[in-house]
Amino acid sequence: MAEENAQPLNYIPEVILKKRKNSEAWALRKKEQFQMRNFQSRKTKDYIKKPEDYVLEYRNKEVDFIRMKRRVKRKLPGVVPTNPKPLIIIRIQGKKDMHPTTRKVLYSLGLRRIFSAVFVRPGAGVLAKLQKVEPFVTYGYANLKSIKDLIYKKGNTRIDKRTVPLTDNNIIEQELGKFGIVCIEDMVHQIDNLGPHFEEVVKFLWPFELNKPAEGLRGSKTLFKDGGDTGNREDLINELINKMN
Repeated sequence: MAEENAQPLNYIPEVILKKRKNSEAWALRKKEQFQMRNFQSRKTKDYIKKPEDYVLEYRNKEVDFIRMKRRVKRKLPGVVPTNPKPLIIIRIQGKKDMHPTTRKVLYSLGLRRIFSAVFVRPGAGVLAKLQKVEPFVTYGYANLKSIKDLIYKKGNTRIDKRTVPLTDNNIIEQELGKFGIVCIEDMVHQIDNLGPHFEEVVKFLWPFELNKPAEGLRGSKTLFKDGGDTGNREDLINELINKMN
């Protein structure tokens, strides 16, 4: 009987073994993180507020209201430039520490969610509202590139209680055609130049839902000019828009 040839052992390169080990460790870590998130979620749902939590929440709201009244007494800042440009307002703060009056002003501007943004025509009425909600928003003058990028990437409207992306010019023509606005470029032109139908275009647009910037916000209610996040950024608002779009 002939001797059987010895079969070589299966050889797996060390690099592949290390990759397998790392993949298994990564999978275990992700599983632990997922389980922890579920546990924290259940814990949050079952959490019962203590009396001191309500006291602290009420106190924060009253402090916000007092500070708002102080800001309103200040002289309105002259932020309207020689060549008027549209203002864009971005809500970056505001949850439980906000007085109902402050929330009402934010809602009147169309800013119901954090990181939502709207275009407005600069004027005394808008500046008065911005004074009231200054710790919760940042704003400045949007340039043509920012206006285009926002409408093309984040542009939506509201039809039959549904949010519809502006991917079809027929939607625009149907709603704004009577004003001679039949496409996105017409909308951009009206906003950038503060045209006669600026209000109609802005009303047609649903507030932009921006992304939380990976960097650029510190979570501070201090004014931007003093090293914080809020208030007037003037032309520098376009850098923040680019990070959040």
